[in-house]
Amino acid sequence: MVVPIIAYLALASKLKESALIAAALSAGFAAYTAVTIWAEGIMPVIVNHTTNLWGVQVWYDLLMSVGIALLFVVPRARKMGMNVPLWVLFVGSTASIGLMAMVARLFWLEQASTTDQTGSTEFS
Repeated sequence: MVVPIIAYLALASKLKESALIAAALSAGFAAYTAVTIWAEGIMPVIVNHTTNLWGVQVWYDLLMSVGIALLFVVPRARKMGMNVPLWVLFVGSTASIGLMAMVARLFWLEQASTTDQTGSTEFS
């Protein structure tokens, strides 16, 4: 699933932001995470990220990726009036799940704002 998304992002001449896709990805990954926590508990996460250098590297990679994404998302979120500190706490505690939910909300607000300004009922 990731490879087609990356290929699309790399090759598409005009990207279309979709609140629905971002929300679906967030919800799907949240559901998968909930099942994983239910089946295996939370301790394997800590063990996976602290047992060896690869685990630590993956942990740092996740933190840096989320941090870089927030650098791009936060200014747009502030402009749309989102409660940035609350969203950053959510992203900080759930990583990709919260980030995709934040992006979904941001896309929805931006599309609604565009609709309000143009008077059109279609999202661009």
